Amino acid sequence: MSIDTSKVATTTSGAAATAKPNRAGAVANWADERLGLGTLAKKNLRKVFPDHWSFMLGEIALWSFVVLLLSGVFLTLWYVPSMGEVHYEGSYNQLRGIAMSEALASTLHISFDVRGGLLMRQMHHWAAMLFIASMMIHLLRVYFTGAFRKPRELNWVIGSLLLLLGTLEGFTGYSLPDDLLSGTGIRAADGFMKSIPVVGTYLSFFLFGGEFPGESIIPRLYTIHVLLIPGLLLALIAAHMLLLVYHKHTQWPGPGRTEENVVGFPMLPVYAAKAGGFFFIVFGVCAMMGGLLTINPVWKYGPYDPTKVTAGSQPDWYMGWPDGALRIMPGIESHIFGYTIAWNVFLPIIVLPGLMFTILLMLPFIESWITGDKRDHHLLERPRNAPTRTAIMVALMTFYGLMWAAGGNDIIAIKLNLSINQISYFMRVAVFVGPLLAFFITRRWCISLQRHDEQKLLHGYETGIIMRSPEGGYSERHLPISESAAYTLTARSREEVYDPEAQTDANGVPAPGGRLAKLRGRLSTLWYADNVQKPTAAELEEAHHHAEHEHQLQGAMEGRSADGHQFDGHHAVEGETLRGGH
Repeated sequence: MSIDTSKVATTTSGAAATAKPNRAGAVANWADERLGLGTLAKKNLRKVFPDHWSFMLGEIALWSFVVLLLSGVFLTLWYVPSMGEVHYEGSYNQLRGIAMSEALASTLHISFDVRGGLLMRQMHHWAAMLFIASMMIHLLRVYFTGAFRKPRELNWVIGSLLLLLGTLEGFTGYSLPDDLLSGTGIRAADGFMKSIPVVGTYLSFFLFGGEFPGESIIPRLYTIHVLLIPGLLLALIAAHMLLLVYHKHTQWPGPGRTEENVVGFPMLPVYAAKAGGFFFIVFGVCAMMGGLLTINPVWKYGPYDPTKVTAGSQPDWYMGWPDGALRIMPGIESHIFGYTIAWNVFLPIIVLPGLMFTILLMLPFIESWITGDKRDHHLLERPRNAPTRTAIMVALMTFYGLMWAAGGNDIIAIKLNLSINQISYFMRVAVFVGPLLAFFITRRWCISLQRHDEQKLLHGYETGIIMRSPEGGYSERHLPISESAAYTLTARSREEVYDPEAQTDANGVPAPGGRLAKLRGRLSTLWYADNVQKPTAAELEEAHHHAEHEHQLQGAMEGRSADGHQFDGHHAVEGETLRGGH
């Protein structure tokens, strides 16, 4: 085969090759010279993110919020936020001719007459459920792994605010159709506000523009739902992501991973491709749920009528726990100077959620104050290595779950043929006893797992091979765990109990204490009580020599028959995995 060499270069001399000018390149160069976007983008697009399935939980919340924005824009094109009365003349025959608000009429129009409207309505509602659920699970992951510690306390606060705003956004959203169920929820909210002493009636009058229900609540909820809260959510999400990039992502401990680096994949092309694909997965799941699973069928309830209420009516699941607190709260009221204070409504609906949210918000600062830990943390902790922290959250989860179950006491009574009064009495006791039991059991469980890790580090893992000594005793043979597994188990610092008497400044002068310092010292002692510290280097070295000696003794028996058939057809090989994935 002949080759035409007439067009092959014979020298490298001459002018250097240059790219052909184009308008896009000129515009990009002009912007980069004035804004420095090229340098900024080059630095951040190559930013490394660690790879672990649990880090996807936050992305589910992010992408479900994007689905909410896309479907919400579609719905706003046809929804009419008005309480003006009309007679429905749409496609749904059962409600034709019935008087209702323009809000409900437009909701029915979207559901039955707009192409793809019902799918978008249900996608929007399911995405809202997914948004709040994923934020809750993401928050639990962050807490259990210690990812909220310095320097990420502000990001924890932002995440908690996102959860609160997402809950309020959900309430305003499912109130907009103005059907019987959502109207019942608005009527309940009016009662909740009026239970606030002194200012409650004024707040209700201000929100509703007069006496309930008035004609202003739906337009005002619409403005809050599509403008105010989404704007705050977008701002907080942007701040959350910027702080994530600034602080760098946390990572699980392992070989090569330290507090100073991040081991993973760059933003481009790996992480961007994975994140983009994950968005389409979330979008597809929302579309599948919206197309196959009916949610909020407003046509079954009809328009809101203050004289009617749906039997078994309940709010969306994320509002179920304060509803449960309301149901099991004893009927306590006070009459002062002719005014009634409804403690049975004010405490479970106004005080309790505010108290729980404040506790959630302050958890990082409370732990930092008790432990005195002011170091930066970029490596995550296994939940078992922080028994008290893990037990506190499990106790809060138990309290939340019992309250949530109490919100369905009527449904439980009907389905299980039980007394609703007995269920309420049981829940009144369980919400106090249950969290305490959960705290104690979880803490002891974590400490037991710590002991198991210590034994694995010092003596290796169980192989399942039973050895018989010359004296006739039986023991199970252990093999040392891999270096990477040992590194992971030991990648934590030893805990130090805060001692107020040992705190001195640079000149050796004791720091001012008092009762608060003594209380902090007691709490620090309780926080770390019974925790199993990681083995010291001397303990690991001694265990290593002991294991080598034991292997030498056992190696002499290899290949020899012995009573008891101790190998049972297996042959132990150093480094071979005999049980599990160690």
